[in-house]
Parts: sequence; structure tokens; C-alpha cells
Amino acid sequence: PAAPAKAATPDTPQARQESMFVWVYNAEGIFFFPQLVISIIVVTMIVWYSVEMRTSNFIPPVFLQQFDNQFKDKKFQEAYELARKEESFLGKMVSAGIGRLSVGYQQAIEATQEVADDESMKHEHRLSYLAMIANLATLVGLLGTVWGMVASFMVISRSDTAPKPSELATGVSQALVTTVAGLLQAIPATLAFTILKNRSARLGFEAGMACEQIMSR
Repeated sequence: PAAPAKAATPDTPQARQESMFVWVYNAEGIFFFPQLVISIIVVTMIVWYSVEMRTSNFIPPVFLQQFDNQFKDKKFQEAYELARKEESFLGKMVSAGIGRLSVGYQQAIEATQEVADDESMKHEHRLSYLAMIANLATLVGLLGTVWGMVASFMVISRSDTAPKPSELATGVSQALVTTVAGLLQAIPATLAFTILKNRSARLGFEAGMACEQIMSR
């Protein structure tokens, strides 16, 4: 009797997608998990810093309204206490400035500038880690490229005859896939770093202008 025909492998989009994931995993080899960790870090940092760079963290409208109401009612001590409890960029500047008004207006302005410089430096330091991870992603991808090419040349050097393309495919695929993965991590990280850095500088400037208006009153 004729042997029963083997069941055909389903050629569905899900099956092809799973095959692609397995192929990428096998192609990257030892670089799969380091690049996976870098991808998670990049996404986490972009989301975290995007939330941190909101206007409400620099110039909260609620604080401005409450402070203005206290000022209009001539409740200056209450206004100062409100500013001292405020953890935003503007709140820290106003609190430092009001605390130095007793020794002179110019000294108060200098105090607000010192706080502004300190807060801006903190934001720049945090954002610098995003730029660092972008460079790291590029270097890891480059390392994978070189590693894969070295593996392919080792196959050639150890073979007395021309090696089969399938024998070289492992190293070449590792070189290409790790390069693509590194670029897919580095490009969004670099773009996000530039946008967030500019936004931080802009919000810091606006907070400084708002503080100057408050101090002049």
C-alpha cells in the first residue's frame, strides 16, 4: 500500500511570522539577549523622559493660580509656604528666590538662577543616558557585524574547497541582522534625545521667564 502523504505545513501569516522570529533569534546568536535588553531600555527611557518633560512638571498651572491668589490676598507667608512645598522646576526657583529676598532683590535673582542651572543640569544628565544607550546600540550592532564576518571568513579559511553558501549564511546573517537591530535601536534613541533635550531647554527657559515675572512683583 502506498504510504500516506505527509500533511502540508500551513503557510499562514502567523506561521511565517513565527518562523521569522525564530530565524532572527538563531541569526543573532549570542547578541540576541544583549540587544533585547537594549531595546527594552530604549523604550523605557523614551517613555519615562517623555512623561518627565511635561509642562506640568516645569510650570504647573495649578501652582501659578494658587500662588497668584495668595499674592493678591497679600498672604505672602502662605504663598512662600506654597512655593516651598512645590516640587516643580518653577516652584523650586520661586522658593529659592523668595527665601533670599530679605538680603536683596539681586541676591534673590541670583538664587533663582542657581536653582535653574542646577535643575537644568539634572535634566541634561538624565537625558545623556539616552544618548549613551544610542551609541551603545550602534557599537553592539557593529560588533555583531564584525563577529559575523569573522565567523564567515573562518569557514572559508578552514575549508580546502569553496564552501557552500549555506555554510557562510550563518555568519553573514548574524552580521546583517545585528546591524539592522542596532540601527533600529539607535535611530529612535538619537531622535528622542534631540527632541527631549530641546524641549527641556525650552521649558526651562519658560520657567525662568515665569519666575522673573513673579519675583518682579
